[in-house]
Parts: sequence; structure tokens; C-alpha cells
Amino acid sequence: MERYSSPSGDQSQEPIFRSDLEGRPAEPRYEPIRPEGGLWNLVKKFLAPLAAIGFLLAKFKGFALVLLKVKFLGTALTMIVSVGAYALLFPIWFAIGFVVLIWVHEMGHVLQLKREGIEASAPMFIPFLGAFVAMKEMPKDALAEARVGLAGPILGTLGALGALGIYALTQEPLFLGLAYVGFFINLFNLLPMLPLDGGRAVGALSPAFWFVGIVGIVALLFVQPNPILIFIGLLGGMELWRRWRTRNSPEGQAYYKIKPYHRVMVGLVYFGLIALLGLGMAVTFVADPAALQ
Repeated sequence: MERYSSPSGDQSQEPIFRSDLEGRPAEPRYEPIRPEGGLWNLVKKFLAPLAAIGFLLAKFKGFALVLLKVKFLGTALTMIVSVGAYALLFPIWFAIGFVVLIWVHEMGHVLQLKREGIEASAPMFIPFLGAFVAMKEMPKDALAEARVGLAGPILGTLGALGALGIYALTQEPLFLGLAYVGFFINLFNLLPMLPLDGGRAVGALSPAFWFVGIVGIVALLFVQPNPILIFIGLLGGMELWRRWRTRNSPEGQAYYKIKPYHRVMVGLVYFGLIALLGLGMAVTFVADPAALQ
């Protein structure tokens, strides 16, 4: 193999080599650029299983309709889809644990709705947005709505404490991470903003707390812009406007007429949960998330 200098004679530049094979320069080889990762790749990975599920449902439509009549099947299917979506971002076992914690939170609402005699749907999951329980009717008053709203964070807090207890027994970092996330999602849900649980709870204290929630959402948007916060802000703003307009109607005044004793009890539970969840986040916080992997 012979060595050649660059045409300018500058020996400091990278040398150019010629292949001895047939006395011709070696053919350059080019590899096409294949971008890895990125948002589009993530979207394709997420859409692929959804497309497969859609094809199967279309292919076996009659069978699917029968299955959908089974109680909580919709919950199970949406949970599976959510696990698949979160597994694109996190390890699979963390994704499973995360969805289970959300389910525990939602079951708090389901159980309290049953106690209140309110018909509601089973929990339905929406990837990257969480889950919801649809009420078929409104609670009889703001106190009942507060009890329903607080039941989710109460049971969700117990779920996060359970994860922390498993970590204490096993020293498995996975459960420490799940405990932290569990405390966080329940604390976030206590923001005094409709349609979050905190917005339903503070309605029993004073509707004026809703304006505190709006200020909090706007502040979070400035600190950390997020589509989920925008979505919550839009929904909450419309619901707040609807309730504010009807606050002085006879129905509105009757809905928010609550005994002082009950207001105190709701306040103690609400602010007590905030303190407990904040403490839980401080205890389970890990400066280096890589240590949990």
C-alpha cells in the first residue's frame, strides 16, 4: 500500500492511502444514516401495539363485544395498554408498579362512590394522563364530593406506603422508586384545582381555594411547561367557570351548605395528607435516579 500526501503538499494533513489491489484507489464505503430514538421512534413503538389491538378487535368484533360486557375488562385492557406505553420510557417492572399504584388510587374513588350510593364506571386508564372514574351523577352535596375526592389520595397514600414497606423488607431499589412516585402522584392530585381530587376536596372548605389552584397551575406552567398541565388548566377553567356562575342559585347554595364541623374535618384530612405526602417524598427522594436501576 502506497502513501500519498495531499495535493497541497501539506504533510500535516491526514494521509491518503491507495489500495494495492489492481492499482486502483479503494472504493469508499458509505453507510446510510439510521437515526435511533427520538419522538417519532417512540410514537411508532407506541402505535404498533395499538394498531395490532385495533386489527384484532375489528377481526373478531363479535367476540370483542362479548368480552367488553365482562366487568372490569375495560380496566384490564386499558391497564395493559398503559403498561406498554410506560414501558417505552421506564423498565417494565417499574411501568407495571406505576400502573398498579394508579389503580389503587382510583379504587379509593370507586369504593367511596359505592358508599355514597353513586353509580360510576370502573377505572379507565389513559396512557401518560393517568386514569379516571366517570360518575353517572353528581354527589348530593360538596361534602360527599369531598369525601369521594379525598378517598383516592388516602388509598393511594397507603399504596405508596406499602411500596415503601416492601423496600424496607427487601432493600430492592425498585420499590423505593415506586414509593416516591406514588407519593408524588397523590400529592399532585391534591392541587386545589378541578378536576383534580384536591379541587373536589377544597370545594367543601371554600370555592375561593379554586383560585389558588389556578395560580398554582399557571406558576407550574412557567416553571415547567407541560401539555398535561395545560390540559388540566383548560378542563379546570371551564368547570370552575360553570360552578362560579351557579354559586348563588338556590341549588348552588344548597350544594355548598356544610356544617362548620364538617369543614374542619375535611380541612384536617386535606392538609394532613399534603404534609404526609410531602414527608414521604422527602424520605424516598434519591438524588441519583440511576441508583434505582
